[in-house]
Amino acid sequence: MPTALISGINGQDGSYLAEFLLSKGYRVIGTTQNANANQEHILKIRGKIEIVEVSLLDQRLLEDILRKCQPDEVYNLAARASSSELWTEPVLTGELNALGVARMLDAISKIDREVRFVQASSSEVFGNTEEVPQTEATPFQPRNPYGVAKAYGHWMTATYREHQRLFACSCILYNHESPRRSLEFVSRKISHAVAKISLGQAMKLHLGRLEARRDWGFAGDYVEAMWLMLQQPRPDDYIIATGETHSVRDFCEVAFAHVGLDYSDFVVDDVSNHRPPETGVLMGSAAKAHRVLGWQPKTTFRDLVRMMVDADIKAIRDSQISEKKASVSALA
Repeated sequence: MPTALISGINGQDGSYLAEFLLSKGYRVIGTTQNANANQEHILKIRGKIEIVEVSLLDQRLLEDILRKCQPDEVYNLAARASSSELWTEPVLTGELNALGVARMLDAISKIDREVRFVQASSSEVFGNTEEVPQTEATPFQPRNPYGVAKAYGHWMTATYREHQRLFACSCILYNHESPRRSLEFVSRKISHAVAKISLGQAMKLHLGRLEARRDWGFAGDYVEAMWLMLQQPRPDDYIIATGETHSVRDFCEVAFAHVGLDYSDFVVDDVSNHRPPETGVLMGSAAKAHRVLGWQPKTTFRDLVRMMVDADIKAIRDSQISEKKASVSALA
């Protein structure tokens, strides 16, 4: 039974990856910075995985975890990723998203050089690029602290691969969404608002820059690519993307149409929510992943949007049922 260590297991990507690896017969160990943190995404598999509390800021503890758990594969997914936090606490973003990668790589080089490692990189490393679509050869031009930190992590991964001979890969992930996405991301903000509006709990959705475009895929598809990278005979870096973009307006149109509504009746293009664009058109070419890994995204944009809306409607209804049961119990 192979053993996988996933940092940030209770996040969107970590939870999908844990489920995928369990289906492959892995022993799965997940790290979290706080044992009391929200574990909503892993509740269904909590009894099948092991959780250890560790911070990417603690080099000694990382070495101890590697020594104790003896993983065959390490998936480094822990990061500060909130779109609303791109410019807040940039030093902490650097500590976790940049130096945290270096600490993990250095710990692996000291404890077990046979471990296979994948770093969750980001399309944000390309920043203000004019090259569309981007490939693995596109120069990095990050435009915010998150992108800069991810670029550092990417290059440290390449450095340890080349100079320390580690099996270390970077997975350059483009926007990937799911019902497990947190509410501060625009995709989930839309799906959650559509659910509330369709259930009569809200009337309007305020958004900015409706023409902003993203290369949107499904997180459940993307974690399989990470695993495939570690099954290859040689380590390398790969872009994981759909190769197509859709606007925020497109997302709204599909989401509202799914519940029989016209988005234009409910969406307000709010100037106060407008932010100057920090990046160019980020659309990735996953041709290398198609060719070498045999990976293809399985979920279409429309199916992704509908999946998210359905999940939010169900979550709200389940919450209403739970509240009614609690109220009845209180009166009994």
